[in-house]
Amino acid sequence: MPASKRRPLLLRHADFRRLWTASTTGRTGSSVASVALPLTALSVLDANPFQVSVLTAASWLPWLLIGLVAGAWVDRLTRRPLMLVCDAAAFLLIAAIPLAAWCDVLTYAQLLVTALLTGTASVFFKTSYEVLLPRLVTGEDRVEANSTLHASEEAGQLAGYSGGGALVTLLGPAGAMLAQAGTFAVSLLAVLGLRHREARPQRPDTGTSLVKEIREGLAFTFHDGYIRAFALCGAATNLALTAFQSIQVTFLVREAHLPAGTIGLLLGAGGLGGIAGAFAARRLGTRLGTARAVYLLTLGTPCLALLIPFAAHSPLGIGLFTLGYATVVFSVVAENTITATFEQNYIPAALYGRVRTASAFVNYGTIPLGALLGGALAEGIGLRPAMWSTVALVPVCGLILLTSPMRRGRDLPATPGERGAPA
Repeated sequence: MPASKRRPLLLRHADFRRLWTASTTGRTGSSVASVALPLTALSVLDANPFQVSVLTAASWLPWLLIGLVAGAWVDRLTRRPLMLVCDAAAFLLIAAIPLAAWCDVLTYAQLLVTALLTGTASVFFKTSYEVLLPRLVTGEDRVEANSTLHASEEAGQLAGYSGGGALVTLLGPAGAMLAQAGTFAVSLLAVLGLRHREARPQRPDTGTSLVKEIREGLAFTFHDGYIRAFALCGAATNLALTAFQSIQVTFLVREAHLPAGTIGLLLGAGGLGGIAGAFAARRLGTRLGTARAVYLLTLGTPCLALLIPFAAHSPLGIGLFTLGYATVVFSVVAENTITATFEQNYIPAALYGRVRTASAFVNYGTIPLGALLGGALAEGIGLRPAMWSTVALVPVCGLILLTSPMRRGRDLPATPGERGAPA
């Protein structure tokens, strides 16, 4: 049946629908927390900008500490039970925050430990999810699956940001964290309903150590010109993005003097940009070529990030922030949609978990550093100059891709050793 006449993947693939539910609700909850957690630290505990940025760093630090080991473990285990454990642990940790606040025993240390442990659960959940997806969805359906997932995640982000601002207004910052706990419960039920049962992965040959498996993932990542370039570009971009995002809420509260509800709506505008990016990715890849589209999305459109520091309590300031932030999210999501499909087809299945976590180790390992950089700059030179300094780095990071083999082709290749379509 022609692709144009087939029913949408969400309607004809029950397990993909359940995985989509887990992904979308998780993104919604994370977006609620990205508004509620900094506001909890700022308003309930009177934290300073650096302390708020440390919370962001703590949630991403596990990728740096255990990311490589997690990939090797996930390749050895069945993924569904591991995802269930991660959802249950995250639910309990997040639900404890509003309970502690209502009992007047909430401390900054609890927020920090919660960020660290939920970040650890996220490492294993996300790695398991990324390995499971290409086993559930194959062939041409992968493009639709990635577009649907990214669009829905951004819709969830939009709902989480705007709803997070409203929940903070109604329930207080700590009370709004209950919404995030609820999303982990929904995700757990969705994963529990998965009918697909993986065969237990083959045990490694005698003498094959965890270290050797990790080394194999690293070797593929750094020896392959495409995967290496994407990993390094992602690392630099995440450093810059997290540096400004870690102080973004503090900046909008203390420099732009915006209320919580408005902040949620502004950040939600990024979700609209992300939804547009997910749906535009396939068309951009077809019209321009996947390699050229990636260059546009990493070197061209991110230049509008320079509008973000103009945020102010005025229609013009709000409009400039919205345009800049939505365009950045559009670029990131569209580029991620294209590269996710490329990697699912390109990376050998037996190595997929290890290569993805090796890439994530490089990619996400800079996020805690970026968060600390943003906080340190805000404390040292002030919030607005820190925003200018960090957003200016975003479009520069795409220059790393000029070192990759993709500069010689129109499209990204389908398998290792294959050249991209000529320009």
